[in-house]
Amino acid sequence: MNNGKPNWWSRPSSAPEAAQIPAPPPSGDGDGDFPLPAPHPPTTPPAQAPEPAGADLRAAAPAAADARAAEAEAETTGTGTGPQTPEPVAAGSPDPAPSVVLTKGEPRDPAPEEVPHVQDPAPVPAPQAQPLHAPDEYRTPPYGEPGPWAPAPPVQRPPAPAPPHQQGPVPPHPQGPAPWTQYDPWGVGGPALPPPPAKRSRKGLAVAGALVFALITGVIGGGIGAYVERNGGLTTVELPQSDAKDTGRAPESVAGIAASALPGVVTLHVRGGGSSGTGTGFVLDTKGHILTNNHVVDGARSSADISVTFSSGETARAKLVGKDTGYDLAVVQVTGVSGLKPLPLGNSDGVRVGDPVVAIGAPFDLSNTVTSGIISAKERPITAGGEKGDGSDVSYVDALQTDAPINPGNSGGPLLDSKARVIGINSAIRAAGGSGGDGEGGGASQPGSIGLGFAIPINQGKRVAEELINTGKATHPVIGVSLDMQYNGDGARVGQKGKDGTASVTPGGPAAKAGLRPGDVITKVDGQRVHNGEELIVKIRAHRPGDRLELTLERDGKELTKTLTLGSSQGT
Repeated sequence: MNNGKPNWWSRPSSAPEAAQIPAPPPSGDGDGDFPLPAPHPPTTPPAQAPEPAGADLRAAAPAAADARAAEAEAETTGTGTGPQTPEPVAAGSPDPAPSVVLTKGEPRDPAPEEVPHVQDPAPVPAPQAQPLHAPDEYRTPPYGEPGPWAPAPPVQRPPAPAPPHQQGPVPPHPQGPAPWTQYDPWGVGGPALPPPPAKRSRKGLAVAGALVFALITGVIGGGIGAYVERNGGLTTVELPQSDAKDTGRAPESVAGIAASALPGVVTLHVRGGGSSGTGTGFVLDTKGHILTNNHVVDGARSSADISVTFSSGETARAKLVGKDTGYDLAVVQVTGVSGLKPLPLGNSDGVRVGDPVVAIGAPFDLSNTVTSGIISAKERPITAGGEKGDGSDVSYVDALQTDAPINPGNSGGPLLDSKARVIGINSAIRAAGGSGGDGEGGGASQPGSIGLGFAIPINQGKRVAEELINTGKATHPVIGVSLDMQYNGDGARVGQKGKDGTASVTPGGPAAKAGLRPGDVITKVDGQRVHNGEELIVKIRAHRPGDRLELTLERDGKELTKTLTLGSSQGT
């Protein structure tokens, strides 16, 4: 008994199974006895009539005897006549009622080792429990027989060892496969369950997953690294920058000079004679007079052909006031324009080689272009023009040479000193592979700056501009001789005959008064060497009419010095 409940719940054994259970041997009296489990003790045991002496209880409860026999076979290994070992009691449960051995006449005293506790009263047969379901006619396990006899499964315990005094033959263990039995979910032992299927090794899958993960992370990491390398980080790049409050510039700096001079510089667009051109000029006074080169406006026939654009973008028409081919200078005038800012004029006689200069113009029609450089040389004799072929358009300039970049379109623009004063008028450039040319690249095989630019000194430009504004014409200083331009020797030789067969030395002219003769070779002017007739003209035109000159000449192998006063001629 376990807590007063039967300790089995298997179905009653069938006839073949009961046949395998050995019958208990007769006792010493010749009467058979067998142990019966004590029934569940009721709270108030009912009165029960005593059994008659010698009654065979096996017949009274054959089903109970069969079940008990199957239980004894499973739990013990001794014979059915020996004493039975009581079941162990679970901790905390009440002592089970011991088994009672009945004889024919009266109860027999149990052996000390068989009865660990006091003999309980005679057991009262428990009422038969009803099966939970009807028998299966096909006896299909586990529901082939009636269901459990007990409402709850018993506590399973290992079989108790056989007592040492147990005798008798041991029933043989049935061989072969075990018959179908009721499935006991709490059973210990019984048919062994098949081992669970071995799990497949996932080492290969883990390695493959690790490789894929490493590849993906490598690609992502490489992309992130490249992005960081290109952008300097994962966040938005913000570069340090100073504020714009420091806008001041020194007046003598290029920026200061440009800021001061640009409002007085203009860009000229001229159309006429089937052609057009672009040049530069600068404001001379508040009356609207603008100085530029003659070759810039030479094609204009009327005021409608000349357009002037100021640095502010304002545009106005201009009229031609006067021009001079020999000096390559011209003056135009605009009207109805307010806020004119004339540029201050410097003194070209005080310029020294190496002085910094700034050139402003519109090279290739790029207006308000500022370049800078230095004075490379002074009193550089150059000639420009000559496209007509008769010499009437040739200009002679005792120029200032500069390395400030000057290109076609810069012609007529100002050359400024460090105080933003005009010291020259940009007029010509030396192009690679050609002779000297004007600001439009006249006669040059490759127009463009190579660092050789030439400007008319402002002292000469001021005198000519004043004459053009006042009279419309400019005067040229002369000495009154005709030069042999085909002479290849060193110096400028006076010709034997003049133009149209006239005398080479003008009678009553400055040269005649100084004693010059045909065939004399002039080698110096005021001590400066001249190598050809063009240089002599440049040196003379660098002075005003009425100036005194000292000429050094050679005559019949002798060196002579003559002094003369320059005359004047009307320019064209």
